[in-house]
Amino acid sequence: MEKLVIEGGKRLAGKIRISGSKNASLPVLIASIMADTDVVLENVPRLKDIRTTLQLLTLLGCQADFDKDNVVISPGNLTPEAPYDLVRTMRASVLCLGPLLARLGKAKVALPGGCAIGSRPVDQHLRALEKMGASFELDSGYIVGWCNRLRGAHINFDLTTVGGTENLLMAACLAQGETILENAAREPEISDLAGFLNACGARISGQGTSVIRIQGVESLKGCRYRVMSDRIEAGTYMAAAAITGGNLILTNYPQDTLDSVIAKFLEMGVHIWEDAEGVNVENGEPLRGVDVVTLPYPGFPTDMQAQIMALMCIAEGTGTIRETIFENRFMHVLELNRMGARIRLSGQNAVIRGGADLVGAPVMASDLRASAGLVLAGLKARRRTEVLRIYHLDRGYEAMEKKLQAVGARISREKE
Repeated sequence: MEKLVIEGGKRLAGKIRISGSKNASLPVLIASIMADTDVVLENVPRLKDIRTTLQLLTLLGCQADFDKDNVVISPGNLTPEAPYDLVRTMRASVLCLGPLLARLGKAKVALPGGCAIGSRPVDQHLRALEKMGASFELDSGYIVGWCNRLRGAHINFDLTTVGGTENLLMAACLAQGETILENAAREPEISDLAGFLNACGARISGQGTSVIRIQGVESLKGCRYRVMSDRIEAGTYMAAAAITGGNLILTNYPQDTLDSVIAKFLEMGVHIWEDAEGVNVENGEPLRGVDVVTLPYPGFPTDMQAQIMALMCIAEGTGTIRETIFENRFMHVLELNRMGARIRLSGQNAVIRGGADLVGAPVMASDLRASAGLVLAGLKARRRTEVLRIYHLDRGYEAMEKKLQAVGARISREKE
């Protein structure tokens, strides 16, 4: 295993290019199996989860790999099984359930794994697909599904679900008739998926709202498509500028996707403005504690909770965070407290008493975004911080240590 070693206290300054979005790339890659001809995707990040997805597409019968800066997916003879060895490492693999049923009329997909941040059941996916004519059974840890051609249906999700919206959005493209998704997730990554599918010939409207309409078509053709940039990576580097008292310019920035995050950063005293070079982020000391509630988009994203918590540790006054999305997403709190933070937990609420003098320590990453929060704390802390189990980090951040080195951070990757 590898770790990141950080000598904190260095002010960051310079430019960072934001990579393509992991959370947009994964469903778009999986949706490519629905196309009859080649798909070329631009701005796809080189991440562990992306490589895993390309392996999955290959096992499903496609040719899929990077060609210089693009990913090229060529259709082949599809097979219906997504095996446990791949699905267990990446929850997004369950998204192939809808496309396989739509293309083949059958699917065998292992129950998913991923970060240990709480329960994320797929029951809403299955109930919605059953309304479209699919049948399911569980067999030795696999979801086995079958159908004739899927039929359009009126689906009202009990709870807003990003994965469920994506799965049904893809399945409905090749279904017979119209599908209406109510209480659909509104995340920009879903709009990006709809943009890709429409470029392939789908007929989708309403993406970005809570009601999405899909008119089924007979087939989809390949296309060339540029995936959106990563809004969570952008938010993370905004926090890096603020926590180090630095000034960063972010290029390839995902416009109009971070309004709730920017609003909280501005409330804390961070300076953010746009010019011809990109989006500028500058520490506006003294920073102030704020109150945050994580919510589905367009609310404050749970994927930025650990990062703003690290920033609040050094801010003046007291701030609070209420986590409403995942029940186990405060596992980084104990590690931050080991570095000198003053955070008290009560159920799904965290109270952060600011003004902490962070001191480097060995810390253990529990999930992807917790890893980012610990790196941010290490950038500020006195002395040496070691962030262990960074395989979580590598699932969602492209060459983070290299990007931070280029703007002045003292950070390196070493063997544990």
